[in-house]
Amino acid sequence: MITLVTFRKTVVVTLGLFLLLLVVMAFSLSFGAARLPAGEVIGVMLRVLEAFSRDRPEPAEAVILFIRLPRILLASLVGASLAVAGAAFQALTRNPLADPFILGVSSGAAFGVVIAQTLGLGRVLPGYLGLPLSAFLGAIVAALAVYLIARVDGAFPIQTLLLAGVSISLFFSASITLFISLMSGQELPGILHWLMGSLGPIDYSSLTLLLGCLLLAMGAIYRQARSLNLLVLGEEVAMQLGMEGERVKRLVFVMASLLTGVAVAFSGSIGFVGLIVPHIARILFGPDNRLLIPAAALVGASFLVTADAMARIIVSPAEVPVGVITAFCGAPFFIYLLRKQQRSP
Repeated sequence: MITLVTFRKTVVVTLGLFLLLLVVMAFSLSFGAARLPAGEVIGVMLRVLEAFSRDRPEPAEAVILFIRLPRILLASLVGASLAVAGAAFQALTRNPLADPFILGVSSGAAFGVVIAQTLGLGRVLPGYLGLPLSAFLGAIVAALAVYLIARVDGAFPIQTLLLAGVSISLFFSASITLFISLMSGQELPGILHWLMGSLGPIDYSSLTLLLGCLLLAMGAIYRQARSLNLLVLGEEVAMQLGMEGERVKRLVFVMASLLTGVAVAFSGSIGFVGLIVPHIARILFGPDNRLLIPAAALVGASFLVTADAMARIIVSPAEVPVGVITAFCGAPFFIYLLRKQQRSP
């Protein structure tokens, strides 16, 4: 049961990080192909209901409410999903280098989406259900393969985990390349841009689907926060202290894969968010998963919204895929963590 002190700290940290996210989102609304003054952005947001009710909104309202705001909400939901998935995989494997991108789970999800697009499932199933479902199944297959390959006597050695993740990632990347070579020339530019990790136009109904998956999976993972804390002591000790080992691992495994799959379906393979953000949250707020999971979600949302704003600013009016920005941030961080782990006893 969560203690009163932990509960109060969780509430305070969550509210503070949520206010930070609102500030970052408001800042990001001003930037794009056309710079909008902060006063105009604030004015549009204050009359948001009136703007939505109009048949023909004003130009500034159309840009903010139907282009930038959905994209920023997408960035926040994808960032939160990947960060929580990363925190869950790290707790599950007891390995600080675990991450959906490094473990090959993102590549598996991307492979599922490519197959769905090749077979036309995105047009067959209603409301974009085909792509998220295919991405989820691909993420499950990849995560299960890494889990079975890397597990040695109940543990996940760093070298084995990394090699298993790289192997699975290369396998799915080669499979994606094969399917891309069979696509028509008209589909190719879009799929290549998506594979680099990009946040494109999206409607509010699709955002509702993504939000529902995030709340479902994050809620299920958070309910297991105490068990994940016990798992640090080792599976045998955790089970002696009351943890239902296999049930908890299966549930967290599936929910983290769901988060990764749905995020990849809407944004492509955005790497290193699930690696960087849980470490930042752990440094700032400690290793208790009861606080770490909501903190990682909000820090991940702010991180990806900021990265997307940078992607739109750097070469404006053009834009850089946001996956490039996160890779530039994440690759040095990963090398630092790897070297640190190698020096540890």
